[in-house]
Amino acid sequence: MLLTTSGGQTATGPAECFTGTVYIDGIRNPDEQSAVGCAHVRFSPGARTAWHSHPLGQTLYVTDGIGYVARRGGDVQEIRPGDVVYIEPGEEHWHGATGDRFMAHVAIQEADENGEVVTWLDHVSDAEYGA
Repeated sequence: MLLTTSGGQTATGPAECFTGTVYIDGIRNPDEQSAVGCAHVRFSPGARTAWHSHPLGQTLYVTDGIGYVARRGGDVQEIRPGDVVYIEPGEEHWHGATGDRFMAHVAIQEADENGEVVTWLDHVSDAEYGA
């Protein structure tokens, strides 16, 4: 068993990966013991990720608020506390808060054989977000 005590700093989501204000609390990074990485991510109203994909997929567990998730070419879907979203490996998608509510989720993904967990793409346009 390995216990990691709390003590990390909350980070602000970088502008090249997010639109709006996003706060990230790391839970664990992939390492020699496990390829799993996860974080608790909090989105302010209207904030969202850029389009991105994960080589081995991603699971989102919504903890608070109301948000949106969409895959490239698909409809925007509303997500609420307790919802679990599984994103297929390589599937281009985005997620974030609605325009008038905060949203938080735990994001869980695995690193591939090269240690990669995410590929960031273009920003989600206002038209895509509002669809």
